[in-house]
Amino acid sequence: MPDIKATPLGAGQDVGRSCILVTIGGKNIMLDCGMHMGYTDDRRFPDFSYITEGALTDHLDCVIISHFHLDHCGALPYMTEMIGYNGPIYMTQPTKALCPVLLEDMRKVAVERKGETNFFTSSMIKDCMKKVITVSLHETVQIDGELEIKAYYAGHVLGAAMFHIRVGSQSLVYTGDYNMTPDRHLGAAWIDKCRPDLLISESTYATTIRDSKRCRERDFLKKIHDCVDRGGKVLIPVFALGRVQELCILLDTYWDRMNLKVPIYFTMGLAETANKYYRMFITWTNQKIRQTFVHRNMFDFKHIKPFDKSYMDNQGPMVVFATPGMLHAGLSLAVFKKWAPNSNNMVIMPGYCVQGTVGHKILNGAKKVDFDNRQSVEVNLTVEYMSFSAHADAKGIMQLIRHCEPKNVMLVHGENAKMDFLRQKIMQEFNINCYKPGNGETSIISVSSNLDVEVSLPLLKHTMSCVSPPLSASSSSSSSSSSSSKANTSEESQPKKQKVLHGVLIMKNNSVRIVGVNEAWGELGVASHQLRFTERIEVDEHGPVPTITSSLHTLLSQKLGASQVQAVNEFQLSVADSVFINIHDDEPGKTILLSWTHQDEALGSKLLDIIRSTYKKG
Repeated sequence: MPDIKATPLGAGQDVGRSCILVTIGGKNIMLDCGMHMGYTDDRRFPDFSYITEGALTDHLDCVIISHFHLDHCGALPYMTEMIGYNGPIYMTQPTKALCPVLLEDMRKVAVERKGETNFFTSSMIKDCMKKVITVSLHETVQIDGELEIKAYYAGHVLGAAMFHIRVGSQSLVYTGDYNMTPDRHLGAAWIDKCRPDLLISESTYATTIRDSKRCRERDFLKKIHDCVDRGGKVLIPVFALGRVQELCILLDTYWDRMNLKVPIYFTMGLAETANKYYRMFITWTNQKIRQTFVHRNMFDFKHIKPFDKSYMDNQGPMVVFATPGMLHAGLSLAVFKKWAPNSNNMVIMPGYCVQGTVGHKILNGAKKVDFDNRQSVEVNLTVEYMSFSAHADAKGIMQLIRHCEPKNVMLVHGENAKMDFLRQKIMQEFNINCYKPGNGETSIISVSSNLDVEVSLPLLKHTMSCVSPPLSASSSSSSSSSSSSKANTSEESQPKKQKVLHGVLIMKNNSVRIVGVNEAWGELGVASHQLRFTERIEVDEHGPVPTITSSLHTLLSQKLGASQVQAVNEFQLSVADSVFINIHDDEPGKTILLSWTHQDEALGSKLLDIIRSTYKKG
């Protein structure tokens, strides 16, 4: 069985531009096709020329997208419509619905606001989505005769899925982004105990163990309340769908409980869009949301109103949720530039920010941010980082490995130094190999296939009946010559040899069994035809046939063990239920007919040698 090969084209020792090329069982699969939020040049998309010099469609068997975040799907229209790929693309139904919304929003920012060229168009996004095949949770999709995939709930965002990929006896699990902790609107990730050959896991928070969720929420609300109490403005950069719904539910409930009148705003249009899709895919939310949805839509917020750009200049306190979440473009960056110089204000970063973004810079203590248009902004406002990111922390990653029981682990979507720490911990605790290749580096995972096979009891008994006799049987036999005695002693000292099991392998209903030939014919309803070999041995014996039969029975019992030899009648012996010895009276001597099947060729040959050496003619 060939090894599994995995090469990150993005997210190798890095966060952003997730794109993993995997070869398993001779099949080539692309896992995610994202863009890097920290770059605006060619580095923002994966280097697809690495895959093949020819057409991508001829090389790739399929593409799998784990969820709608742009660092996992942002390069998809570029690859399919500009590079050229016409093969199947698999994702869940919510991901297919939301991908074009976020892709179009990104296109508008890049092309219409920034004036970028060499970018995909709106029609390309639509054409790309036509290639998508949707999968349901726990549905096994047979892509071809060998390759099959199965989606599992990943939490993280609406529609996010982990994928179990199987080719023959080899399998791997790709997590995408996942969250092992349930929150206010989504459940926790879950997967079968599938024991894959390779688990490819994100490691965004490889060294982080989050504090109590309740304490974090209380701290979040207190910081916002304190800021607006002193007349400040609070900016919360978010992505359109995901954490923002979680934080809006939290803040709207708090405002209602505290009877606060300070306005809360959400980027215009996105609240309506989010509401529509959460209503459409309500089965992907957690149990509480599903149960209360008929009576009350948790996403119809009482205190949160649409935001207009003109509100940036309004006097007095306010709270604004604005996109995108890393302050790299769009409305959130515009609001930040306006409010950053005022020390009364605050920005709360609720999620991870990749290197190169404004969010990453200010979280690392930058007091001044320079922009491409030679504009610079003094950062005087308070910068807070409070992780509401829906990624698994170190404890969650270890929990998934413990449950999934993979034979190997590969870490992607994380920072190199942090991955190193988690890698050592995984290898130490689980005693398995852990890989963390960089972009463009290939990890080769050796795979040993273990197949559980049941063996029928009648076949096992028949096979064991052909083993060498026990020592007591051999040692108790007296020999008329010293050479015979030496031969017996030599035979006794030989170690037990492995036996070859002759049977029929039956694969049925996910079970594998080895049964005897006759059992197989009966089970499969096939008429059997048995091929037997018969050897005619003429011997110079003048006594009665029953005496010769009895003498031969005693001899073979000593050689093979008494339980292996049965007297059928005074003219016939049976050995191991399948080899027959018939003795005929052909004056002046006797004729012995030895008959065996081709499965018992070794036993037949052994009996032939014994008979010939014992009854030498003439």
